[in-house]
Amino acid sequence: MNQLSDFLKKKRKEVNLTQEEFAERSGVALTVIRKIEQGKTNLNMEKVNLVLQMFGHELAPVKSKNLN
Repeated sequence: MNQLSDFLKKKRKEVNLTQEEFAERSGVALTVIRKIEQGKTNLNMEKVNLVLQMFGHELAPVKSKNLN
């Protein structure tokens, strides 16, 4: 999750937005932005994708290999 939080912080600062401004523009609650930037792991993927859309990115599930 650190890659996501680092990416978001960097991109948000590049466009010179506060967390509050960024939350408003991306259409999510301020707590969502804070959780992402703090590296929390219990995130709603739909909300994360709303945030990432601001920068032309999205997260998608990845199939894990069967370890049998």
